[in-house]
Amino acid sequence: MTLDLTGIRTKADLHYLFKEALGFPEWYGVSWDAFWDSATAIVEMPPVLELSNWQEFAAHCPHDMQILRQVMQDYALEMAPKRIVLAGEN
Repeated sequence: MTLDLTGIRTKADLHYLFKEALGFPEWYGVSWDAFWDSATAIVEMPPVLELSNWQEFAAHCPHDMQILRQVMQDYALEMAPKRIVLAGEN
């Protein structure tokens, strides 16, 4: 599954996209803890979640991009073989 992050410039926008596209619960909050709980225990995530056009988000939200990268690493360890990847990165 690929999520296009074109136009995503805030943490709130990113989490709203996750909520809508991944079927997170109504009460899903705008936080990385809520993302972790939803992605690891509440919804069935795709085998690979690819985030495309993420560079704009990274430029506008460098701190949250750093957190996202850590979440991706932790997710790969916890949920293997499932993973979250950034399009264009190896």
